[in-house]
Amino acid sequence: MALHLIKLCVGCESPEDLEEWIAERLDEKRRRGEPLEQFHTTRMVPKQVEDLCNGGSLYWVIKGLVQCRQRLLAIRPIVDGQGIPRCHLVLEPVVVRTEWQPRRPFQGWRYLKPEDAPADSRAGTGMEEMPVHLRRELTELGLL
Repeated sequence: MALHLIKLCVGCESPEDLEEWIAERLDEKRRRGEPLEQFHTTRMVPKQVEDLCNGGSLYWVIKGLVQCRQRLLAIRPIVDGQGIPRCHLVLEPVVVRTEWQPRRPFQGWRYLKPEDAPADSRAGTGMEEMPVHLRRELTELGLL
């Protein structure tokens, strides 16, 4: 059974910001001749690696709402340059929009059961044309 992670996307204003950041990092790696893989570094290593890498995703909370996800490809424990154990969450560089789901702030990452994960956004419903502030307010009120 697939399992997911959820994490705050600090400093990001929108899924488009996240996509730009990913593209910039991959361009930087291409220029340096480094492997073109996108990862997010965390302090703690998840214990349920097999379930996470078996179809799991990292769901991003942006401005208090789950707004998108990226598929988890691998989880690699590492030791950083200061000798501190860390973890690379290797992600597919494609950002998939999801239905918005309000979330309170939290630290680090959390496991997210498939039944609690928001569905992928349905293109063509007109939601993407709605002003962001209105969509946010309706979501927070539980009307979307």
